[in-house]
Amino acid sequence: MPLTDTAIRNAKSRSKQYKLYDEKGLYLLVKESGKYFRMDYRFGGKRKTLALGVYPAVKLAEAREKRDDARKMIASGVDPTLQRKINKAISAEQSDNTFEVVTREWFAKRSAIWAKSHATKILGRFELYIFPWLGNRPISEINAPELLSVLRRIEGKGFLETAHRAHQYCGQVFRYAIATGRAERDPAADLRGALAPAKHSRMATITKPQKIGELLRAIDGYEGTPIAKSALMLAPLVFVRPGELRRAEWSEIDFDNCEWRIPAAKMKMKNPHIVPLSKQAVEVLREIEPLTSRGRYVFPSIRTNMRPMSENTVLAALRRMGFEKDEMTGHGFRAMASTVLHEQGWPSDVIERQLAHAERNSIKAAYNHAQHLPERRRMMQEWADYLDQLKAG
Repeated sequence: MPLTDTAIRNAKSRSKQYKLYDEKGLYLLVKESGKYFRMDYRFGGKRKTLALGVYPAVKLAEAREKRDDARKMIASGVDPTLQRKINKAISAEQSDNTFEVVTREWFAKRSAIWAKSHATKILGRFELYIFPWLGNRPISEINAPELLSVLRRIEGKGFLETAHRAHQYCGQVFRYAIATGRAERDPAADLRGALAPAKHSRMATITKPQKIGELLRAIDGYEGTPIAKSALMLAPLVFVRPGELRRAEWSEIDFDNCEWRIPAAKMKMKNPHIVPLSKQAVEVLREIEPLTSRGRYVFPSIRTNMRPMSENTVLAALRRMGFEKDEMTGHGFRAMASTVLHEQGWPSDVIERQLAHAERNSIKAAYNHAQHLPERRRMMQEWADYLDQLKAG
């Protein structure tokens, strides 16, 4: 007689395991540890047993469906036990090759050459906007419409630039997956033009000579902390990135040669950089030297000299002086110098090298930090003299 749910529910364990038979090879194996559905069958002349689940997680009706599926496989020449092993192997491989796993592997390899803040921003975008929807998907199964739906979630929030950046980095992940044998194509490549164009806003800066003079006079009259004021005074003279400025260390300052040598680890492109110091820049550093030189940082935090000042210090100072976010930022000193120096006719190669912009040839980039150094020294001094003229009106 076939098994019933009542018979299974009432079956008690004994000192020895025993079987309650259903039909077509299905039976319930009753042990002290529990009740197990099994199926006996023959394949290739050998007797085999297939596990179909544990009662009550698997009910009788479900066990019969699994038995029937297995019998169909046997009839078509497929061993269900072997097929189950293959499916497990495929599932294990897919779990090791999900979009998130591959992305984090790609990130670990690429982030070694990125600035920490840049790396944190990129990983944060994946964790916030991509992983919740695609993270657990096998990367080889993700298609273009699926990726587009995730990117349009970002676009729908009004973050057009972020959506385009996410598209760009997803494409890099898919190409890495292709190179490492985890995917066959890049669905991101099929989405060119699918997102609304991003509006690229120029870096907020001041470039008109009269307005630059007003900014410099405002900095001279700033009544905040001496550390913040010194950082503000040095920023237009060296036009480095805000993160490089706030993390400047006294060990990097060479007063004898009037140079600030920034190590590769602190630079965005991971190449060392030389900043020639004008007489005015040296004067600013000499002014603050008695105050902070016993510590590591030129511009330490107000709370502890073991850390550099906050990334918001210069920005907050500009706001207190009345310069709005669409008028001037910490990055704006770089844009200011670049624009005006180009207008003055300085060679673009000299300006770009002083701005430490990316060198397309990565091998060359590691050795060219001293490139155009004599011209850069002259440019930095003449730039500082020009700023003094503007400040004087």
